[in-house]
Amino acid sequence: MYDTPNSERDVDQKEIKFSARDVQVFYGDTHAIKDVDVDLEDKTVTAFIGPSGCGKSTFLRCLNRMNDTIDVCRVEGDIRLDGEDIYDKRVDPVQLRAKVGMVFQKPNPFPKSIYDNVAYGPKIHGLARTKGELDEIVEKSLRRAALWDEAKDRLETPGTGLSGGQQQRLCIARAVATEPEVLLMDEPCSALDPIATSQVEELIDDLRSNFSVVIVTHSMQQAARVSQKTAFFHLGSMVEFGETGHIFTNPNDERTESYITGRIG
Repeated sequence: MYDTPNSERDVDQKEIKFSARDVQVFYGDTHAIKDVDVDLEDKTVTAFIGPSGCGKSTFLRCLNRMNDTIDVCRVEGDIRLDGEDIYDKRVDPVQLRAKVGMVFQKPNPFPKSIYDNVAYGPKIHGLARTKGELDEIVEKSLRRAALWDEAKDRLETPGTGLSGGQQQRLCIARAVATEPEVLLMDEPCSALDPIATSQVEELIDDLRSNFSVVIVTHSMQQAARVSQKTAFFHLGSMVEFGETGHIFTNPNDERTESYITGRIG
């Protein structure tokens, strides 16, 4: 029987969305992630911070099995979404990724119209029976991504014609169109200017009312602004995890303090 931590049974706690126990990741002989245990809460923004190459993106990619696409990658341990083992052989990774959407570092709209970018996922997963239902999903998704007002009169124009910040919001609209339960974001603002970054950060704050959001970021300021929980990774280990305010003002581990204050990184 899978052990449920006391915090999961505490009525004052938010519902646990993802639970990871003893997660190890190997790239060939390289031990990239070591002994990660963490519970990620629903309707919460969790930030993964740490130096480059520390394992935060690798662990993020475990949550929707994107590491399956890398031949030499091996994931061990127990990762559960709503109590279900996502690495169970009966789990279809394509269906999992409809539940656990992902937004990448560089905006990557499909070479299709704005409308077709958003409609692609719902079409594949059979979420709309009629053109009218698909229209509703596209509008709702673009509204959720704060892009509807800018895009509603140009839905048939290529998504690649949008600005960088708009393209990233289009990718967020595309990710939420399949009604995922979790949204993973891997450095979603690193290619954006400060104004577009601010827009995406506001959007992340809005999205947490409907989704569990996990964001990898190099920017400690961004983590402090958008997240409620923060995990600090260093050399493949999750050194510390807790309330964002506590991690940034009163960390328990001296390695966390050294990173926050700029002595390592």
